[in-house]
Amino acid sequence: MYQDTVVEDKLLHKPAFLAGLFAIAFIVAYYMDFSQGLIGHLLSPVHGTPEESGVLGRFNSAFFVALLFTLNLFAISFLPFRQQVLVVWLELLALFLGFFFTFDLSMEFIQKKIWFMISKGLATTLYISAISITIATVLALIGAVAKLSSNGFAYGIASFYTSFFRGVPLLMQVYLIYLGMPQMGFVIDAVPAGILALSLCYGAYMTEIFRAGIQSIGQGQWEGARALGFGFGQMMRRIILPQSIPLIIPPTGNQFIAMLKDSTLVSTIGVIELMFLARTLGNKTFNHMEMLITAALIYWLLSIVLEVIQSRIERHYKQSTSR
Repeated sequence: MYQDTVVEDKLLHKPAFLAGLFAIAFIVAYYMDFSQGLIGHLLSPVHGTPEESGVLGRFNSAFFVALLFTLNLFAISFLPFRQQVLVVWLELLALFLGFFFTFDLSMEFIQKKIWFMISKGLATTLYISAISITIATVLALIGAVAKLSSNGFAYGIASFYTSFFRGVPLLMQVYLIYLGMPQMGFVIDAVPAGILALSLCYGAYMTEIFRAGIQSIGQGQWEGARALGFGFGQMMRRIILPQSIPLIIPPTGNQFIAMLKDSTLVSTIGVIELMFLARTLGNKTFNHMEMLITAALIYWLLSIVLEVIQSRIERHYKQSTSR
């Protein structure tokens, strides 16, 4: 990683490369037309008001944005790697916050509702996601073993399961379970229906993750375990799974983050989770953007926390395997 960064820094110190970046940034900025926004107002002493600027204002704004972008990139290239990452994050965060504030948000309204969204909506979202990922993990392990089995019956069920639940949109699965099961005589509430849909859908995706992780273990490990007299369950528990877990964790962590975001779909059947509250609280006073942006930031912060936890788990298994 650090070696690649050194290569990038050397490129950023070449005038021809910087000129190319400037040209690309200028073209993009020109067609995005920053002359009507904050940049246009900053440059209004040069080319007049945004309404009067025309092509000249558009050209000047694009030139200013491209120059600022190129100089910023050139300056960052002199920093150490970690500081480069920190500066880029802070700059992008500032741009995002600036974009959000262009909506003229009511901060007072957000302050009144945010704690209710966290205590009520976020708690339900985490509850649904945690139970769903647990059930999905069990289904994935069973499905992976079945797909690796020489038993045609087990393989047929597992392959049909993964094919159907990966091939049908999750929203449709939510409706099929919530609206379809009562017609079969099984009345199911919204929360269990949402959990069941998420579990079945992500269990199908994770089945392939588990299968690939288990298959990555060399044949010699299987033969050695059999030679020691291990049964299938003991072999999986003590030999195969401990070695495949480091390979399974990264994609499984990604699936959990994706499930956390896809849990918003259960709001369509009336589950009072984060997205449901963002819609209903915003509808009452027409503060739609306040609630949607607040919910988006909560999801984002939660995803960052999960990414940190995932990286720590990966580091733990990497250290344990390198000993």
